[in-house]
Amino acid sequence: MARAKGPERRGSSASDRISGVPTRLTSLATNRKEHKVVLKISRKHCLPANWRSSIALAVVVASMSPSAIRAEEPDAKGLVKAMSDYLSAQKAISFAYDTNFEIVTIEHQKLLLASSGKVEMGRPDKLRVTRTGGFADVELTFDGKTATLLGKHLNLYTQADVPGTIDHLVDEMRDKLHRPVPGADLLLPNVYDELMRDVVDVKDLGSGVIGGVECDHLAFRTKELDWQIWIAQGEKPYPCRYVITSTQVDQGPQYSIQISDWKTGADVVADDYSFKNSTDAKKVDLQKLVDIDELPDRFAKGDSK
Repeated sequence: MARAKGPERRGSSASDRISGVPTRLTSLATNRKEHKVVLKISRKHCLPANWRSSIALAVVVASMSPSAIRAEEPDAKGLVKAMSDYLSAQKAISFAYDTNFEIVTIEHQKLLLASSGKVEMGRPDKLRVTRTGGFADVELTFDGKTATLLGKHLNLYTQADVPGTIDHLVDEMRDKLHRPVPGADLLLPNVYDELMRDVVDVKDLGSGVIGGVECDHLAFRTKELDWQIWIAQGEKPYPCRYVITSTQVDQGPQYSIQISDWKTGADVVADDYSFKNSTDAKKVDLQKLVDIDELPDRFAKGDSK
């Protein structure tokens, strides 16, 4: 049943630490002679990011009273905590996803890079992630000891020894290998702590529907990011959509991940997370796996602001 709660607004924000997300998007410049788009971006917690090509609707929402804000904040955080507890209790999870990565040119034009994929996870140390977009077809497998990154469109792969849990893998992929895992925040056992870090503004926007699933719609703010999440109502409060907006960047570029075909427990099919080289792919160094990010290599980086 839809909830009738309305939005509220608070006035301040704090620094963010949402992992696995392009939080420092700046601008792009087009080099017509070389047919390149030069992206000015600094990646603090770069994970893939992306967004949608529908018409934007701007809605101005009046501020609510401080007493209303105080009443809404515990409720909104409680919904995120319930989602976090549900996710951490699942030993096996699989879902399909669609991501959108929005970038902005110095001419103030927004460009959208979209991709889709699937995640299969067996706690504490098994993971398979696929991602297919306009520039790459990539698969990551992790068996608790070795992480394998396969560029299917290149028939090349690379491997790294990363013994440990999925949490450790997420950190290593982001910080050392610079190949963030899509939706990494939502895969960690301490989802609530990661998402709530540095949050100072909380809004409960009532209900929304994502892919036919009725959800609780919540919005949060930090110093550099606004983020929203839609959480399925009912006994399985899983995340249906997660949107991040870089508020300190011109045009406010966004990253989103939308989740579908959610499964847990015995419904998760994957049981073998080892790499099978069925196409005789060639093993190479990570640097030779070009165009495997959501931001393709033809988008050359420029100087950050």
